[in-house]
Amino acid sequence: MPDYFVPVVLGLAVGLAVAVVVYFVQNARGRASREALQAQRRALEEQAREQERELETRQRELELQAKDQAIKLREEANREAQRQRAELHKTERRLEQKEEALDQRAAELDQRSKEQAAREKELHEKEIEVTEVLQRQKEELQRISGLTADEAKEVLLTALEQEIRHETAKLIRTVEEETKREADKKAGQIIALAIQRCAVDQTTETTVSVVPLPSDEMKGRIIGREGRNIRAFEQLTGIDLIIDDTPEAVVLSGFDPVRRETARLALTALITDGRIHPGRIEECVNKARKQIEERIKQAGEQATFEVGVSGLHPDLLELIGRLQFRSSFGQNQLRHSIEVALLAGAMAGELGVKEHIARRAGLLHDIGKAVDFQYEGPHWKISADLARAKRESPEVCHAIEAHHMEIEPQTVEACLVQAADAISAARPGARRETLEAYIKRLEGLERIASSFDGVEKSFAIQAGREIRVIVKPEKIDDLAAHRLARGMVGRIESELDYPGQIRVTVIRETRAVEYAK
Repeated sequence: MPDYFVPVVLGLAVGLAVAVVVYFVQNARGRASREALQAQRRALEEQAREQERELETRQRELELQAKDQAIKLREEANREAQRQRAELHKTERRLEQKEEALDQRAAELDQRSKEQAAREKELHEKEIEVTEVLQRQKEELQRISGLTADEAKEVLLTALEQEIRHETAKLIRTVEEETKREADKKAGQIIALAIQRCAVDQTTETTVSVVPLPSDEMKGRIIGREGRNIRAFEQLTGIDLIIDDTPEAVVLSGFDPVRRETARLALTALITDGRIHPGRIEECVNKARKQIEERIKQAGEQATFEVGVSGLHPDLLELIGRLQFRSSFGQNQLRHSIEVALLAGAMAGELGVKEHIARRAGLLHDIGKAVDFQYEGPHWKISADLARAKRESPEVCHAIEAHHMEIEPQTVEACLVQAADAISAARPGARRETLEAYIKRLEGLERIASSFDGVEKSFAIQAGREIRVIVKPEKIDDLAAHRLARGMVGRIESELDYPGQIRVTVIRETRAVEYAK
């Protein structure tokens, strides 16, 4: 036996043994995998059967719920049908009752129609009878008087008309004269009483303020090195600081009175303190502005308390307070507004009209002058617009707007504010215009108006704020009156110097006057 035979046999035996082992191992693994797959399949089948049973249970529950819902809906439908049948039955009953009432009403109307026809027939017969009687009486009167019916009627109507016209004219003239006498007397009493009850001080402001100095050496300190102090002061205040040869005094010049007063307070504080430099100037100016704001607020509150007006908007209170720094012809506008409010309120109380409306409108009538340099337009329109913006009543706004007769006053309170404004401005000492200048301005107005052709008379009224011109109606027609007014306005603007504005009113009318002797 060869030597290599034994190893070969051993190798084959080992290979066969390994193959047998591998076979049994793989067979065991295959059985385990099949068993696992079978178990997994059985679990899935069981899970599917369980889900199928749950679905069947859920389906039965849904079927039961649907049946319950259907039963409920059927019951609700039955109840709704019963309710509708009951309402229909009630409606039918009401309709039947209405039909019965209509039938009864129709029967009554038929009966009344028959009665009315019978009465109309009776009245017609009586009317025919009365007409025949009147005709016989008319024929008898014509026979007696010798006049026809129309002639007699004309004579009677003519005589009656003449008598009525005569008596009416006499009565109207008598009433007009008595009314005028009583009105003039009553108006004089009311105005005199209002003026007596209103006592207001008069102050005068100009466009400059003079600040005294302890010595002339202070002028150099105010100017500062290379003028830096005076430049800083003028830039912060907006007021011109004039330093001239006036001994121990400097002048503050500016048209804004609030800024000028702020500058005066700041400069006075700087002079008292002695430290004058740009930083200190800014500090004093800011402090002075706060003081002025507080003074404005206090002045507005004091004015409303003085005239008895409450509930004003804070912005309106500020505007009223600013009026203390504004003047017109030397008349302080705050005192003027208080005076107008008191006068208008006193006259309204005497007449028995709305006193609170008159006082409120009188106090607010010139608030536009506090900001007229910020807005375009006349001060009466600015004042009315500001009052409307702050939700003042239409009566107050109308009285403000009408106080210069730019629009026709529609209320008694508006007329009273207008009268109070004229009284306050025209009373002696209220304004600084000299008598000679005042008379010269009025004469100039009347001279210009009278120089136009067709003018019969001219009158300067409202302290020279209005010129009323009466023209000859046969020479000036309505269109020519408008052209005449525009021509006068052009002449006045080019030839006269006047404050504010002047209203030109051209009056054209025809009158027939007769007197019975």
